[in-house]
Amino acid sequence: MTVGTMQNLELHVVTYNIHKGFSQFRQRMMVHELRDQLRALGPDIVFLQEVQGMHDRHARKFDNWPDAPQHDFLAADVWQATAYASNVVYGHGHHGNAILARFPIEHSHNQDVTQIRFERRGLLHCAISLPGLPSPLHCVCVHLSVFARSRRKQMDALAHYLETSVDPGSPVIIAGDFNDWRNEADLLLARRLGLTEVLGGAGGDLESPGRSFPSRHPLLRLDRIYVAGFSVQRAEILSGSPWSRISDRGSA
Repeated sequence: MTVGTMQNLELHVVTYNIHKGFSQFRQRMMVHELRDQLRALGPDIVFLQEVQGMHDRHARKFDNWPDAPQHDFLAADVWQATAYASNVVYGHGHHGNAILARFPIEHSHNQDVTQIRFERRGLLHCAISLPGLPSPLHCVCVHLSVFARSRRKQMDALAHYLETSVDPGSPVIIAGDFNDWRNEADLLLARRLGLTEVLGGAGGDLESPGRSFPSRHPLLRLDRIYVAGFSVQRAEILSGSPWSRISDRGSA
């Protein structure tokens, strides 16, 4: 979680891999508690991975399964704008990435960066209109491959996409589940695009982003927030209770 400032505008963002609304090992459905906890945090922009857009089997199995897609269920009455992109589609449903925002989303685009047929991945890009700013904030929600070679190609694709699609000097936030325990993103993405990793930007070690997995006792640095055009005021990892009950992933 981070609080950043840009031109006297304070922005609070959070990223979380929600594992389709279930606790670790799918023991319990936690999407209702997740909604309560996210609202308690009160972020302006939420980056979510593994969001269940539809699942007919769960809808039949669980009496309290939300009628709306998870991103709309989580956003209702709090975050006025949402964008969702399905990356994995199956006969009874689909899931992917989502962005929730308190500000208007001007447009959204899902960039397919799949490298392995059985591991579908996408980069959800939203241009968000912020009050008092002449140009939009560009937000990208990512969930990268668990395989190093595929991750490198996906980070190269992300950098190329932003270099060719976003005006130089525009504010940017990239957040999500990088699966990058080797911290290759520093060299392959952050330096190339002039980004700051928020924990480093808040006084930590830029070479060593915060540990976020597993959320009960974080050991691996998998979840990240990178920014350009912001000064980072505060950052923390969402670990321990209640987050360890909701998912096995802490979040920066």
